Amino acid sequence: MSRYPYPMLERPNLVWSCQRSENTDIKVHEWIETAGENEPNWADYDVTILGVPLSKSSISTSAASENPEAMRLAWKSFTTYNLDEDIDLAQLRVIDLGNVKQHVTSIEYTHQQIQKVMAAMRERHPHTLPVVMGGDHSITAMLVKGWKQAHPHETVGILQLDTHFDLRDHHIIGPANGTPIRHLIESESIKGHHVHNIGLHGFFNTKELKEYADKAGVNYTTMKQARKKGISYVIRDALQQLEKNVDTIYVTVDMDVLDIAYSPAAPAAAPGGMYTEELFEAVQLAGEHAKVKAVDIVCLDPRKDVGEQSVKSAIHTMLSFLMGYCKR
Repeated sequence: MSRYPYPMLERPNLVWSCQRSENTDIKVHEWIETAGENEPNWADYDVTILGVPLSKSSISTSAASENPEAMRLAWKSFTTYNLDEDIDLAQLRVIDLGNVKQHVTSIEYTHQQIQKVMAAMRERHPHTLPVVMGGDHSITAMLVKGWKQAHPHETVGILQLDTHFDLRDHHIIGPANGTPIRHLIESESIKGHHVHNIGLHGFFNTKELKEYADKAGVNYTTMKQARKKGISYVIRDALQQLEKNVDTIYVTVDMDVLDIAYSPAAPAAAPGGMYTEELFEAVQLAGEHAKVKAVDIVCLDPRKDVGEQSVKSAIHTMLSFLMGYCKR
């Protein structure tokens, strides 16, 4: 067997025992396998998990770099069986590839590594579904650009669950977590009208950003509008619009989309956001859609958490998305 193919990754520090007995209740940390020193047989796997511990590029003070490890540590609190759906996720084979190596000072270098990793994942095992644990939201631009590097002829659309537009000017503030969607639009990696942002609300976006969104053709649904129509309706409608125009739908979940009461560890969380059950429903519906081919979960600072409630919400979000994937 060949050596591990990702020199730009650090393999996970946590290596859990793996139980696959049909008569044993499996916890998530026992289900997700850990990449070893040698290259896995990729044909055996359905899902690849990647950590991107970058928070230097966060506008808000953040230790989002610690989130991938915090999520891994909390996996032991969850089983693979979902009572609501009567489905066991253990039917999927999932492997944790580890974390993208971080440069001590250079955000640009780290961003290049993130793009390279996504491109390599798509080239080496394109049948697997990438699930990415951030890190701040700047990583989304690099992950999508990596996808485009590997699939240059694909049209990519974005389903964004977020309190913010993330359309700030990267030429002014640098490659920060408030810029990824604008970065992708202006680099012509995506088109503005192929973005659907759901969950914006309140006093947390400027009129200038709204005007940019309108000019670029970005589709957006505020939290107030989404709650009136129903989260399920809004998500299905966005997916239906995207499926007509794109080859691949990339889902990005900024955990500040949740109300601050449910996600105190999200540095930019605010009152008036989604309830956890709304987010779980949204990502499960996204996971069910055949054109949804990747997801990231970003912007969570475990140091600010209260009793792991935010980290556990992030894991539940990941598992809910995979539940949708199981139902395809």
